[in-house]
Amino acid sequence: MSLQTVRDFFSARQLDIPIIELEVSTATVALAAAAHGVEPGRIAKTLAFRLSGGRVIILVARGDARIEHRKFKDVFGRGKMLSVDEVVELTGHPVGGVCPFGLAQPLPVYLDQSLLDFDEVLPAAGAVHSAVRISPAQMAEVTDGQWVNVCQERPAA
Repeated sequence: MSLQTVRDFFSARQLDIPIIELEVSTATVALAAAAHGVEPGRIAKTLAFRLSGGRVIILVARGDARIEHRKFKDVFGRGKMLSVDEVVELTGHPVGGVCPFGLAQPLPVYLDQSLLDFDEVLPAAGAVHSAVRISPAQMAEVTDGQWVNVCQERPAA
């Protein structure tokens, strides 16, 4: 019922953000980009990490961004991505459907500045065939997200 927790999250905040449900899987950045007809960078991937002190965080970045370990360590210290089972347990969302909305328990949300390259991004919505269209600014607002810079710089086009 992860999709329902996202619906409930939006409803509780009186947000009119439609959830897009597709017949095909959008569980990876490549699948999601193809399904939605957008470039991979517009897919907002949501990652979960356990930091060295045991704290769990959610990090959202543009779909084609790679984490730069030095930057990550400077901001958060040491961290390790959660296992599949931990992701499901702590977020309530399946891998491929993880998003910063409707989490099973309150977790701090961080948004990488790479998302600001776009006026609108598509994070998942709690299921491997769902997404929402949202501006990075609105995503930060509704999740109480904090902006960080932990991804590699993108070469100029």
